[in-house]
Amino acid sequence: MIDLGCAALPAPEPWLTRAMRGALDELPPYAHTHGDYPAGLPALRQALADRYTARGIPTMPEQIMVTTGAMGAVAAACRLMVRPGERVAVESPSYANILQLMREAGARLVPVAMADRLAGWDIPSWRQVLSAAAPRLAYVIADFHNPTGALATEDQRRQLVDAARSAGTVLIADETMAELRLDDEVELPRPVCAFDPAGSTVITVGSASKTFWAGLRIGWVRAAPDVIRSLVAARAYADLGTPVIEQLAVAWLLNTGGWEEAIEIRRELARGNRDALVGALRRHLPDWEFTVPHGGLTLWARTGGLSGSRIAEAGARLGVRVPSGPRFGVDGAFEGYVRLPFTVGGAVAEKAATRLASAADLVATGATIEAEAPRTYVA
Repeated sequence: MIDLGCAALPAPEPWLTRAMRGALDELPPYAHTHGDYPAGLPALRQALADRYTARGIPTMPEQIMVTTGAMGAVAAACRLMVRPGERVAVESPSYANILQLMREAGARLVPVAMADRLAGWDIPSWRQVLSAAAPRLAYVIADFHNPTGALATEDQRRQLVDAARSAGTVLIADETMAELRLDDEVELPRPVCAFDPAGSTVITVGSASKTFWAGLRIGWVRAAPDVIRSLVAARAYADLGTPVIEQLAVAWLLNTGGWEEAIEIRRELARGNRDALVGALRRHLPDWEFTVPHGGLTLWARTGGLSGSRIAEAGARLGVRVPSGPRFGVDGAFEGYVRLPFTVGGAVAEKAATRLASAADLVATGATIEAEAPRTYVA
């Protein structure tokens, strides 16, 4: 079975092993404490704050809370700010797991369509939704959007922050893909929080899980100090804190230059996988439509007028798991799409494309597919 449900790559060795050894070297002083750090280890909060400052957004450690992955960060913000029945604006499509998290929190999701052909956000649509629906929160992925791979322009970022501020909407900006630029000629815009450096309108979420390794469940929030204090206080009723050794490992990577070395390994692998997947799709599924993204880990493909859900069912029968478009939409949208990650290359990418082509043929011919509707794990 080729599993295309999880947009995550193997660990960029030797940096994972080195980081864990470095963490163990730093552990003894912490072993003499209670080990509970609800806001995160001071060393990691400082390293993350320094990283934002180096990117041109002056940041204090008091503006950082370390979380258990980016999902933990978004969940913390939802617990604090969204009551059941309140509106949350989301991109359409958006990351499947965040949509489900917000549904389970009782939020009323208000979808806002993305611009065509990876052109980022449709700002007039965002202005209309923010003005008419007055959502409590909005969740966006500006950098190499999951699932489409779109990169919002700097002007779009500025305009969306201004519109959110005017509407009284708190904007959660998910940066988990921000460092996965795959084409060097693409210039990255400034982060969304550059247009709200105090962090009163923009809550920034980051993570080591996509950028480095999914098994390193370290995420973080950057926001105004009073927001961070409220998030930390509310954490007593959630997960209490994040594992110390993993925090020390990420701090070691950030402070030694290992982070940059590991990310370069990650980019090279993802770039090769992307190019292999795109080539295989063009050979075996020439009627599928997609725009190749310049970064991130995902490709959003229109399935030639066929049902993405039916292709997912047939694919599971034929040995390839793929999440269908409706997983990433609101109220059943995107039936004619699937999301494909840059996680396999070479012969495996070729085999995945041939199996998807066979699945599409089954759907196109109306063949009976004797398989339960797959609930592919998505990440």
